[in-house]
Amino acid sequence: MSDINRNFVAGEWMSGAQEIENRNPSDTSELIGLYAQADHDQLDATLEQARKAQTEWAAYGMERKQAVLMNIGNELMQRAEELGRLLSREEGKPLAEGRGEVFRAGQFFTYYAAECLRQLGENADSVRDGVEIDVRREPVGVVAVISPWNFPTATASWKIAPALCYGNAVVWKPANITPASAVALTEIISRQDIPKGLFSLVMGAGGTIGQRLVEHPSIDAISFTGSVPVGKGIAAAAIQNLTKVQMEMGSKNALAVMEDGDLDLAVSVALGGAFGGTGQKCTASSRLIVHAAVHDAFVEKLVAGAQAMKVGHALHDGTQMGPVVSERQLKENLDYVALGQSEGAELACGGVRLDMPQDGFYMSPGIFLNTSNDMRINREEMFAPLASVIKVDSYDQAIATVNDTNFGLTSGIVTRDLARATHFRRNARTGVVTVNLPTAGTDYHVPFGGRGDSSYGPREQGKSAAEFYTTVKTAYISAGVPT
Repeated sequence: MSDINRNFVAGEWMSGAQEIENRNPSDTSELIGLYAQADHDQLDATLEQARKAQTEWAAYGMERKQAVLMNIGNELMQRAEELGRLLSREEGKPLAEGRGEVFRAGQFFTYYAAECLRQLGENADSVRDGVEIDVRREPVGVVAVISPWNFPTATASWKIAPALCYGNAVVWKPANITPASAVALTEIISRQDIPKGLFSLVMGAGGTIGQRLVEHPSIDAISFTGSVPVGKGIAAAAIQNLTKVQMEMGSKNALAVMEDGDLDLAVSVALGGAFGGTGQKCTASSRLIVHAAVHDAFVEKLVAGAQAMKVGHALHDGTQMGPVVSERQLKENLDYVALGQSEGAELACGGVRLDMPQDGFYMSPGIFLNTSNDMRINREEMFAPLASVIKVDSYDQAIATVNDTNFGLTSGIVTRDLARATHFRRNARTGVVTVNLPTAGTDYHVPFGGRGDSSYGPREQGKSAAEFYTTVKTAYISAGVPT
């Protein structure tokens, strides 16, 4: 029997009332470990301690806070091989992606370590004589972080790092399907020079511990990444306490391939954007909008590229696409394949479960042809290694199709025309736009977020994170009449 991995509650590692298994989606015979589930009493205790710890942490000198974040970031980067392997074992992405994710998580912490020293306020003269104004940002308080399974270390880090940077306490509820990465990150943070209870890990089901967390009056802000229905539920719960909310939710990202674009580049960009991370990315290119003049040539190369992709165990050399994260996710993916075919789409390749030497949740990358933008496979987020090709006759039709969605996270265009690229950047109704690049792949020092059903609240990452993790205070000072 494996040792039970515990929660980190109010500064102490604690067992739970029950445990869950964590198995490798590349080989379900491998038990990664057992993970404790926090209960309501533990959550209440950690929130009480978090309030005290946050006040103490906010009073730390800026260089002391900087050192904490720098230590976390450096250790993540130094251990990227080890922790990336653990991440790939439990989530299923190829080792290179797992290693890269952990290294990038470290960069989030070192970036916000530097931001600890850049928190500058503003000053102004009042409209009243003899009065000066000081404007500065202060911590929002106790922050609940609810992170997804598809980037179990990176997404959590880009929330936790700025929360700590700006002086807040953090209570983290990770996705239950990837608990090993959560425990590993928590272990690193727990060893730092921080007040007891400043950072807590409460693993558990979203419907129980997660629901109590978002409803709790001791929470000052909630940062969530996940599905639209869950996000709407969190917003409804948060409003009861007027809790500040930041949410990144669903997407239906489009890549427009124009007749003047580099065809080989377009195929490479589409394959990487659609099937990287097994398509389990909120930034994945699930709609490929292709000009009729290059449609057939593009499709031929795209299908050949998808069929050539090596699907395999996340840790094996040469694997380009790992398994789907779970049996449930695989079933949902295959249901979408059947749905697409029932809507009249042609499945040009893939989209089937694969028999492999190991018992895992493998499927081949699938491409739909002859699709229209009103099909459900082009309206709903599938979170699968599935992409749909939509043929258009002009650039105007292409950008209209890109924007014809309830979502608005990322979009991209492949073109050599500078004027067209500029028009696209300015008129695509998404929070992130790419030109001759995949829709997936963003930097940590600039804002990230979308429009429509994709995002709600202030942007994440870069300096924009301060908008969510701080509150503004305006002070008026009268020096009196000089004597």
